[in-house]
Amino acid sequence: MTSTSSVSIKHLDLSFGAVEVLKDLNLEIANGEFLVLLGASGCGKSTLLNCIAGLLDVTGGQIHIKGENVTWAEPSERGIGMVFQSYALYPQMSVEGNLSFGLKNAKLPKDEIKKRVQRAAEVLQMEDLLKRKPAALSGGQRQRVAIGRALVRDVDVFLFDEPLSNLDAKLRADLRVEIKRLHQQLHNTMIYVTHDQVEAMTLADRIAIMKDGLIQQLASPSEIYNKPANKYVADFIGSPSMNFFLGAVNTDGAPTFETAGQTIPLTGYEFVSSPAAGNAWMGIRPEHIVVGEAAEASDFKIDTSVEIVEPMGSDTVVWCEVMGERIRIRIDGQSSVEPGDTLRIGFDAARLSLFEKTTESRI
Repeated sequence: MTSTSSVSIKHLDLSFGAVEVLKDLNLEIANGEFLVLLGASGCGKSTLLNCIAGLLDVTGGQIHIKGENVTWAEPSERGIGMVFQSYALYPQMSVEGNLSFGLKNAKLPKDEIKKRVQRAAEVLQMEDLLKRKPAALSGGQRQRVAIGRALVRDVDVFLFDEPLSNLDAKLRADLRVEIKRLHQQLHNTMIYVTHDQVEAMTLADRIAIMKDGLIQQLASPSEIYNKPANKYVADFIGSPSMNFFLGAVNTDGAPTFETAGQTIPLTGYEFVSSPAAGNAWMGIRPEHIVVGEAAEASDFKIDTSVEIVEPMGSDTVVWCEVMGERIRIRIDGQSSVEPGDTLRIGFDAARLSLFEKTTESRI
């Protein structure tokens, strides 16, 4: 383990009977890093977080926090603070009482308790809420108290298990900003579980995308968005998700992708290694397809007929059929496009993602 690692996970296995939930999982999280575990329900992200927290006993492997092997340590001995999806506040206690309860149980001096509670209240901007009881708080305020309860423990590592999923869209956006500001202020290591890709992309220094107990890709939000490691990651990230075409890479001369009678030049595409011929998936994000005059200057252009138009305010999603596939295109919200219109569309090879057909790995 390197000295810069805050949390180190080595060859972690977890099984429930014959069911393997986590499989030989390795992960290094740097000091002060904000890492997001992202994936669909059942991928193992919350299970991994609970293993780090000590709430689940692992089947194999090791967990180190700040250089210490805590694989079999009690949760209270791991130097972590955890925020759950459920607020789990004591209803009979004030906000101040909820924040100080754990510190009183730990028999900290009164002055130290007061100092920590005051600091947490200032950081989370809830000094005026300290005398209120949970029933008098909004959902967002209650979640802020739950975060504050972890904050007063003065730990090195914070674990968040889908803390915003019970809130409405506006509150989620507001609290997301609060959590990002909190990390910038404290510089603590934070590990955050979510199924919401917007939360992941906006909060994370790095994202670990999980599927079936395995990490599919561990990288910055920018790299995951622009260079997904495989077709699953490409499809999971982005809303609307990436459009895909099945065809073949041809390396006779300049490399091309051929599908449904069309030949798409790949001269601007950045291959992972030397291009090899063979069946492949080609992916292009809806927002990387251009229309009208911009399409004329593209590496590949084609005419298509508009089937469905979905106005979304700042942008519009257009559905149409291209090269035998129904695809989505994201265009400006002020565009006047109607079903039945003929649309000239185009895209550049540099914007494409290519995946080998069998392994679905990026090529």
